[in-house]
Amino acid sequence: MIVCDVGDHWQVVLQTDHADLSGDLARRWNHQTDRSASLITAAERHDDGWAVWEQAPMCDSQASKPLNFLDVGVLAHLAFYRAGIAAISEQDPYAGLLVSMHGAGIYRGRYGLQPDLKLTFAEDASEQIEAFVAEQESGFDARDAQTGVTAEQRKHDYELLQIYDRLSLLFCINDTVAPPASEFSGYRFEPGGTAAVRMTPFPFDGSEQRFSLVRRLLPKRQWQDGAEFRRDFFASEPERTAITLRADGAG
Repeated sequence: MIVCDVGDHWQVVLQTDHADLSGDLARRWNHQTDRSASLITAAERHDDGWAVWEQAPMCDSQASKPLNFLDVGVLAHLAFYRAGIAAISEQDPYAGLLVSMHGAGIYRGRYGLQPDLKLTFAEDASEQIEAFVAEQESGFDARDAQTGVTAEQRKHDYELLQIYDRLSLLFCINDTVAPPASEFSGYRFEPGGTAAVRMTPFPFDGSEQRFSLVRRLLPKRQWQDGAEFRRDFFASEPERTAITLRADGAG
C-alpha cells in the first residue's frame, strides 16, 4: 500500500494497482527482444505477494495514517515476497528470476540503482534479510542457465524493471495531478501540466502516451484501530486517474 499526503486526504494506491501501471509502461516501452514478454510479466506481477497483505491493510493508529509500504513488518514482507516469486516462476521462469532479483534488490538498494531504498524496520530483522537475499542470489546463475540468458542480459532487464517500478511510483508517492521533477537511470522527468510529465529521452512511440492509475482518497481522521481503518478503506470508491507522458517539446 503506497500512501501519499495530499492535504486533507490520504492518497492510497494498492501495490497491485501500482504494478498494473508498471506493466502498462513495460508493454508500451520500445524494447522488442525475445525476452520482452517475460519482462512485461515481471513488471505487471512483481508485487503479487502484496495481494495477501492488502486483504487486511493496516494503519498506524498513533499517527492516524495508513501504513505505507516501507513501514510494514519485514518478516511478513519476506514471507509474502517468497510466495509471489514462487507463483510467478511457475508461470514464467524468467519473469520469476527477475522478480527474485527485484525482491533481493529491495534490501540491496536496487543493486546500486537506489542506494537509499530501505524498509523502515530492516535493521530489526537483519539476519532474516541476509538469509532471504542469500537464498535468492544463490539461484541466479542456475536460473540464468535454465532460462537461457546471460548475467548481463538479466542485469539489463532488471534495470528496466526498476525503471518501470520507479516511474509508476513517481505517480503513486506524489499527488497524481502534480508529480514533481525527478531523475533516475538516465531519464529526466519534468512537470508537463495537470497529471502530465515530460520525459527525456522518450522511449515510447509518438510524442505522447496516456496511462491511468487506480487510487483511493481517504479523508484524514483518527482511527482507533486497524478494523476501523479497514472499514473506511474498503468503503472508499477507487478512482481511475489519467496520466500523460510527453516527449520534451511536445504539447
